[in-house]
Amino acid sequence: MEITETKAESLRREFKIVVAAADIEEQVTGRLREVALTVRIDGFRPGKVPLSILKERYGPSIIGEVLEKVVDESSSHALEERGLRPAMRPKIEIVSFEDGLDLEYTMEIEVMPDIEPMDFSKIKLERLVVETDEATIEEALANLAQSRKTTEALDENRNAKAGDVAVIDFVGSVDGEEFPGGKAEGYELELGSGSFIPGFEDQIIGAAADEKRRVEVSFPADYGADQLAGKDAVFEVHVKELRRTVPAAVDDDLAKQVGLETLGDLKSAIREDHVREFKSVSRMRLKRQVLDALDADHDFELPAAMVEAEAHSIWHQYEDQRKAAKEAGQAEDPDAKSDDELKAMFDDLARRRVRLGLLLGEIGRINNIQINQDDMKRVLAEETRRHPGQEQAILSHYQNSPEALESLRAPAFEEKVVDFILEMATITDKPATVDELMMDSDEEAAPVKKPKKRKAAKKKTEKKSKPRKVPAKSKAQTAARKKAD
Repeated sequence: MEITETKAESLRREFKIVVAAADIEEQVTGRLREVALTVRIDGFRPGKVPLSILKERYGPSIIGEVLEKVVDESSSHALEERGLRPAMRPKIEIVSFEDGLDLEYTMEIEVMPDIEPMDFSKIKLERLVVETDEATIEEALANLAQSRKTTEALDENRNAKAGDVAVIDFVGSVDGEEFPGGKAEGYELELGSGSFIPGFEDQIIGAAADEKRRVEVSFPADYGADQLAGKDAVFEVHVKELRRTVPAAVDDDLAKQVGLETLGDLKSAIREDHVREFKSVSRMRLKRQVLDALDADHDFELPAAMVEAEAHSIWHQYEDQRKAAKEAGQAEDPDAKSDDELKAMFDDLARRRVRLGLLLGEIGRINNIQINQDDMKRVLAEETRRHPGQEQAILSHYQNSPEALESLRAPAFEEKVVDFILEMATITDKPATVDELMMDSDEEAAPVKKPKKRKAAKKKTEKKSKPRKVPAKSKAQTAARKKAD
């Protein structure tokens, strides 16, 4: 085997590899002899079929099998011989091969860059700590009670106001004709909820029970149903009854509604959930600080193919989200960045992800950090807890799908490497409120000062645009509403 390095530029390497015809023929013959032990051909006893007949019948498939093996082994040998670690799968191109002649092919790769991790003891972090007080528990109970609210008839004779529930019959029409889904009876509409087309609820406020009103509105131009988008509509509405919302009582019955026995049990469960959630969010923020510190203090050449693949993935994910938003009837932000600006931002994000991915991988390799069976069991248990009521289905999914289970390994490895770094970093606990803990790091009034990055490129952050609320429709419009939501 002849291995010739034809290019060595930065992280790129190219090789010309020639494998002698005799070596290939030897492997083909050996494979044919293996086949001869099991194949049955009329007129020959098992194991006695001449190699010439076997080669005529099975030669092409066996040669293809041998070539694949030879290329795999010879390319791996070329890399191992030079101590090179490929960043991605090598690109192989067959230059020439004919039966009885040498195999010649080229191999193009990008190798892993040289990475020297920083001294992790120099990393200084701030961990937000939130205490779960009684006020927080009471607020959570009030929100739960509100979510379990019911309605009751008004005990006073007055007109509708925001917050009331109007029980209505209505028929909608466009250009004098009723449209599908524009009719309902006994619909309970909470006034001020914004669940109907803009302007509809406002025209019901002030109505009395048993009053009929003519409501004139315009469907938004970006409405989910194309046949109604931008159209003027008229609704003939009969306000049959006015009701008020009544939160559920905060007592043992509320606890029973969520599967617990007593109010005390419910308070304990809320407290445990809050402690767990606060610790999880605090950990995520701490991890973000670690990644920011690593990103700021390391600057090494990145394999172009990895950056390109990551940027491509981010862009297509964004396009899928944009398409889904459009199908849901969400209007485009007039101040949104252009595609070119977004691609530049995503390229920066891709570089950060690749840099951190390579760095964390190298830290794990140098320090022999590995994911064992206990780690995978813990990760799987955490994944099932994220889906209350579906634990068994989630567990079965991962147990029956090695590929799905393997997808949990990379995040688990990353968390283990971050834990390794946290053991050496200096961490200062800082008391915080719930609002401070939950605040987006990009919105903080006094962001933590980040260390200066050597030869660092400008880093941009991901900006998530909030989806615009789409006006909902009546219960009779369920099919069209699914598209909008």
